[in-house]
Amino acid sequence: MAAPRTWKRLVFSGYTPAFSWVFSRITDRFFRTHERRRGSAVLLLAPLLAEADSAPLASSRPPGFTGVEDFHSRFHWMADHVPAFRVPGGRVRILHSPDEFYQAMKAHIKTAKSRVVMASLYLGTGPLEQDLVDCMEEALERSQEDHAPDLKVSFLLDYTRGSRGKHNSRTMLLPLLQRFPEQMRVSLYHTPDLRGLLRLLVPERFNETIGVQHIKAYLFDNSLIISGANLSDSYFTNRQDRYVLLEDCAEVADFFAELVGAVGDVSLQLQPDNSVHMMEGMVHPYKGNRADFTASAQRRIMEVVNTARVRQSMLEAECSEVPDSDGTVPNDTWIFPLVQMKPLGIHLDEQVTKRLLTEAGGDSVVYLTSGYFNLTRTYMQLVLGAAADYRILMASPAVNGFFGAKGVAGAIPEAYVHLARQFYNKVCQLGQQSRVLLHEYHRPDWTFHAKGTCLSSELFFLSTKVDQPSSQKLGEQEVLYQSSTQVSNSTFNQPDRHVKLWVKLVTPLIKNFF
Repeated sequence: MAAPRTWKRLVFSGYTPAFSWVFSRITDRFFRTHERRRGSAVLLLAPLLAEADSAPLASSRPPGFTGVEDFHSRFHWMADHVPAFRVPGGRVRILHSPDEFYQAMKAHIKTAKSRVVMASLYLGTGPLEQDLVDCMEEALERSQEDHAPDLKVSFLLDYTRGSRGKHNSRTMLLPLLQRFPEQMRVSLYHTPDLRGLLRLLVPERFNETIGVQHIKAYLFDNSLIISGANLSDSYFTNRQDRYVLLEDCAEVADFFAELVGAVGDVSLQLQPDNSVHMMEGMVHPYKGNRADFTASAQRRIMEVVNTARVRQSMLEAECSEVPDSDGTVPNDTWIFPLVQMKPLGIHLDEQVTKRLLTEAGGDSVVYLTSGYFNLTRTYMQLVLGAAADYRILMASPAVNGFFGAKGVAGAIPEAYVHLARQFYNKVCQLGQQSRVLLHEYHRPDWTFHAKGTCLSSELFFLSTKVDQPSSQKLGEQEVLYQSSTQVSNSTFNQPDRHVKLWVKLVTPLIKNFF
């Protein structure tokens, strides 16, 4: 009997800019460069999609299959474009709940010695967010007891979302900035697309549809959490997202610190008096020339990516000449980070996603997960014209983040229902109901914000294999799919799936804004 497959691939998605992850593991080695080299796993980061249900995870591999040749021939191109990092698989841990995510951040902040880097769309203003800020204040206070404080705290947030209202992300962080000016940095990314009359005329909240900073990376010394979750109370309590914790992975942490720092360099800098200005020599995102800002920002960010890619390539070449030492923890997992910042002309996520979906063959199953089901025309064509099977997990109306919102925003769940029904009808028209399955996430009093991609085949299942306690054996995909139901024709006949005529008419005009 063939051994059960224990492989997965996870890709985490954020938008404009975004990060995503693909975790892949192979039984022998990736990029075989020397006969003496031990087997390794692969952990790939890229801004993509993902999830899976339990059934495919139970499939098996042919006895004795190593997967090296097939994986190398199909995916080696990714390492030619992005940095590749090796880490021990045992240092990669999936967090399953908002509270686990929140408690992990607090615990790591309290023990941080050299750096805390927080990149998010925004920081909320409630008691839980204040508790998080208080943890940082305590950590900064402890660092000053050494008379030569080494701890640096850096925030990267979106300017428009972080400035919304009188009490906002900026006012939450001002006390720290005022008390620890030498140790504290707050950068507010402003899209170059929001400028001139558009910036003057588009009201608050609506200006966030033009383009925002959407990185979600939380770094503490050499540990890192990659997630789709923002720093807000619902993401700490009852808003389901995805969270991957990398413990003590210095090279990966250094890269993300440099990347977030680069985006921060091209962002507005918050001052202790709540004013903002650009760093000296930097082009202003909405007052300066747009082409100049885009070129300089792209150059600064891609410098980090390309420098890391060359450095890691050289390190891998050096390591390939030296056999692994006995008794050491094997670096059996690969990490490939990708960046997506379309206004700046950076399309790594998009390029990799398209190629991965295009090359997924008839022996593959692709799992897509999104809290907001709104495929672009390109991705829709890829899914409908693909040979691979697809399993798509999306939010039911009641767990959509806009459910129950006031005004026009309250109709957004209806727009997603309309888009899902249109897609489902196309699937049925093409007779692909058995190849493309849609699932809806349900959970009373919760909302759904998870995003990602999973790709499996008869030969391999991309992800990382990590030995964990029995309480954590249940995979991330299984946890999410346990709370879902499969979509059918009857789904759209339910009373809560009624879509008003005006929503149907408006959706094609505004679908690119949400």
